[in-house]
Amino acid sequence: MSTPRRFTGRDLVLATHNRGKLGEIAALLAPFGITVSAASDHGLPEPEETGLTFIANAELKARAAATGTGAPALADDSGLAVAALGGEPGIYSARWAGPSRDFGLAMASVRERLAAAGTTDHRAAFICALSLAWPDGHAESFEGRLDGTLVFPPRGERGFGYDPIFMPLGYEQTFGELDPAEKHRISHRARAFAKLVAACFQR
Repeated sequence: MSTPRRFTGRDLVLATHNRGKLGEIAALLAPFGITVSAASDHGLPEPEETGLTFIANAELKARAAATGTGAPALADDSGLAVAALGGEPGIYSARWAGPSRDFGLAMASVRERLAAAGTTDHRAAFICALSLAWPDGHAESFEGRLDGTLVFPPRGERGFGYDPIFMPLGYEQTFGELDPAEKHRISHRARAFAKLVAACFQR
């Protein structure tokens, strides 16, 4: 198995147009003295996500941003996987929110589909893939997962996306209610990030 490539710079492009993700990942990278900018800050369009897995889509986005800026880029592809829905919405989590990114609509769709399935199984997981790519096309990718249950109606105004309906195992608050520092500590993104740091950032 080859040794992971180390990141030795101080500037990193985050391949996203989602300001919520930018804030979370910038906070995770801050202790390393790394300055993060978003792909949208560089005028880059969002590439079409044609991958069939979280990692494939993360790599696609990271390579597009690295090629477009000539700088190393980090991409996140994450979503909600609901057990009773066969893992949906999964890699299509953002698409369930429609072109206006209305996650109220997306959360309502999850609830409606569970009701249509006639199930009381509300097990779910947040999954995050992180891919760090360089302009030469090389990429290092890692995945994190956090299991939990869905609660309805949505609770809390914190976080973004599906956070108000996701309650991690061992907690009585949703990600929409949880203190942001605690969410960052335990999240699927934090778990993927820990693997990325161990492989690529520790010197």
